[in-house]
Amino acid sequence: MEGEDMTTTNKEALSIEQGQLKGDQDHEFSLPSAHTIGHDSWQQVGLMLVTSFNCGYILSFSNLMLVPLGWTWGIICLLVVGFYTAYANWLLAAFHFINGQRFIRYRDLMGFLFGREMYYITWVSQFLTLLLGNMGFILLGGRALKEINSEFSDSPLRLQYFIVVTGATYFIYSFLIPTMSAMRWWLGPSTVLTFAYIVILLVVVVKDGKANTKRDYAIHGNKADRVLNAFGAISAIIVCNTSGLLLEIQSTLRKPAVSNMRKALYMQFSVGLVFYYGVSMVGYWAYGSTVSEYLPEELSGPNSVKVLINAAVFLQSIVSQHMFAAPIHETLDTKFLKLETGMNTKENLKRRFYMRALLFSVNSFVTAAFPFMGDFVNLFGSFTLVPLTFVFPSMIFIKVKGKTARLEKNLWHWFNIVIFSLLAVVTTISAVRLIVNNVQKYHFFADT
Repeated sequence: MEGEDMTTTNKEALSIEQGQLKGDQDHEFSLPSAHTIGHDSWQQVGLMLVTSFNCGYILSFSNLMLVPLGWTWGIICLLVVGFYTAYANWLLAAFHFINGQRFIRYRDLMGFLFGREMYYITWVSQFLTLLLGNMGFILLGGRALKEINSEFSDSPLRLQYFIVVTGATYFIYSFLIPTMSAMRWWLGPSTVLTFAYIVILLVVVVKDGKANTKRDYAIHGNKADRVLNAFGAISAIIVCNTSGLLLEIQSTLRKPAVSNMRKALYMQFSVGLVFYYGVSMVGYWAYGSTVSEYLPEELSGPNSVKVLINAAVFLQSIVSQHMFAAPIHETLDTKFLKLETGMNTKENLKRRFYMRALLFSVNSFVTAAFPFMGDFVNLFGSFTLVPLTFVFPSMIFIKVKGKTARLEKNLWHWFNIVIFSLLAVVTTISAVRLIVNNVQKYHFFADT
């Protein structure tokens, strides 16, 4: 049933994109953009997805995804959530064009179909996720730098110094490379760094795993703890597979944008997924349920290996974080830059400098003050990414095709809406519970 659904949707989407279906255009939710639209190849976007999702975040996935689930349920959830996420993104890509109108932003599409309230719900959901995700990247980069410093000093500097350095580095990159399309020439070095640190990491982890004969894969805690922690792990699996900004990424693709986006998704959910799932499973295999929240902390071997891996993680994060922050930059640039002139005019450069500086200054300060943002990223990932990824695409299908689709297709999408709405509630409860349980450990500007 779904294979036929996917084939039909693909043909109809391409027909719409080519302008064969006409209708009244509503431009209220299709504002112009200061960033490049319809320019990039699917290979470029696919490579960007592969490298961005294989960022340093994957070094915590063994702990976040597999420790609460164990081997059996862990593998099942990895496969099921990975498949569902790929399908949901595949489905959403078809609605980049509706009645010949191109929607370059998720919130524009939801506003066009469901009204202004859904426009703002989508806007807030996306930007909370992206802002907190950016803070997570800043924290990740800061920790990588601190790990390097720790190898050379018995009394390393406080984490906050490295957070400031990371935020300043991200700011410089975002100012010089203002758009997703402009990342093109940086994807090659990012790919080299990505696979270099992953290969070196895997070699050391496998060596450690062979030497570790006392691995424990038991799931600890009482029944309630295990159940809620399992839902937290499912939330983490969703976060590792999707971003909630597919249409914004798709907007950079040249036509045919629907089929090109799907080709890029095939690259992410084949090549990309093999690596970030592979690192997660090998890390769990090697160290068991005691695996660290930051995998390089577990590594044996010479200090130079840890330095090399952390340096690669930091440098790679400079590029990979930009994909997730680009929609924020696009919104600010479209609002405050002079669109009738080029992006690199003196006035627009000045405005871009101030906007990027303000964004990364605020994010760096918040990250330095709350260096336990991971718990909060999981919270917002639960009640924002689940609807953005699974619920909204099925709502769009029913709205656009519900009157002409067969009954079983509509039932399928209503099933998705109900099940994933319930999942959003349960994973949110799990994330809130984690924060409540850890609240006594939190203090401002902690040197974690």
